[in-house]
Amino acid sequence: MSGKGLKSTKRRGPLFLLSFNLFIVMVGIGLVIPILPFYVEKFNADAQTLGFLVAVFALMQFLFAPYWGRLSDKIGRKPLITIGLIGFAAAEFIFAFATGLWMLFLSRIMAGIFGSALMPTAMAYVADVTDEKNRGRGMGILGAAMGLGIVVGPGIGGWLAEYDLSYPFLFAGCAAAVAALVSVVFLPESFTKERRDALEEEPRLSQYKKIKQALGSPVGFLLILVFIMSFGLANFQAIFGYYALERYGYGPKEVGVIILIVGIVGTLVQGVGVGRMTRAFGEEKVVTIALVISAAGFVIMTLAQSYVMVIVTTGIFFIGNSLLRPSLNSLISKMAGSRQGMVMGLNNSFLSLGNVAGPILAGYLFLKNIHVPYLFGASVMLFGLIATRIWIAGKRKRVNGTEVA
Repeated sequence: MSGKGLKSTKRRGPLFLLSFNLFIVMVGIGLVIPILPFYVEKFNADAQTLGFLVAVFALMQFLFAPYWGRLSDKIGRKPLITIGLIGFAAAEFIFAFATGLWMLFLSRIMAGIFGSALMPTAMAYVADVTDEKNRGRGMGILGAAMGLGIVVGPGIGGWLAEYDLSYPFLFAGCAAAVAALVSVVFLPESFTKERRDALEEEPRLSQYKKIKQALGSPVGFLLILVFIMSFGLANFQAIFGYYALERYGYGPKEVGVIILIVGIVGTLVQGVGVGRMTRAFGEEKVVTIALVISAAGFVIMTLAQSYVMVIVTTGIFFIGNSLLRPSLNSLISKMAGSRQGMVMGLNNSFLSLGNVAGPILAGYLFLKNIHVPYLFGASVMLFGLIATRIWIAGKRKRVNGTEVA
């Protein structure tokens, strides 16, 4: 085998192992999606309370992601991935054995803190083991593994919930614990000590100053777009279980099957389509296409009248989102340079800000009219589309001006 082939194999091995670990975790996350609205009803909670439960998870991610990202640049990716998995497992066990609403919030706080150590570090890991040409493909593979976990999870969760509503959370905790063990034993470190030592020490800044500094940097608009994407997506995720129950009378099993089917489509798009599309058209064009599809998916979702049409319309939305997230992550990673951990931590912070605001607003709007969260989500995606087109035009103008000069 050639030296190039050996290098490629060495890069793919850790990437696929990391993807497997995240697949296990996302199975744990996904299997609770169809039963969460029914689980919180045991504690006399409504859609708005559910929105706050989702939001507090995201708030913790916002607060802690930059810290974990910077720490991964100092001590490496593997320790942070392992810590994140162990903390997530503990949070799921607390949720399973909760006896009061306060324990549910404690669990979500813990899951947010430790989850914020896992996701941005995993994206930084991908950047470590891929070159710029294959960055979009690497992010697509990671996204596909996570998407597949979200797909498989609801089916398992709906089935386990038939026996006991706490079983899916127990399964989630066990899955994360297994993933942590696999990481400790088999996952190699991607960010070597030599590379860590080569980084210059940066001054410590408050979260507010970091965000202000990031917004003024070349990657600033992309971070705003991450917020727009996550804000719109949260309008779908936060209340889909309630929406399906109120409008169609679907239970955990039906919701699980819907997410299973449409998620398979989204996973195929991420695993096969993203890499090819970004190489053929570039990340910028793929992002604009994805925003159009996502906005359309939101609107037609409110028009579905049958089980088949619910699957089709939600599938369209999933396709748009499956194209958007890895393409956007790839763009940000290419502009991050050597500070992958720090920038991906900020990326996760803006993602979390959208996940904080989205569920709270979605829960409030749902109580007014069940269709409004999705129509509002469509308008957010359209706003993102317009802003992206303006940003691309301005970027090209600057490049052309430089070339002329």
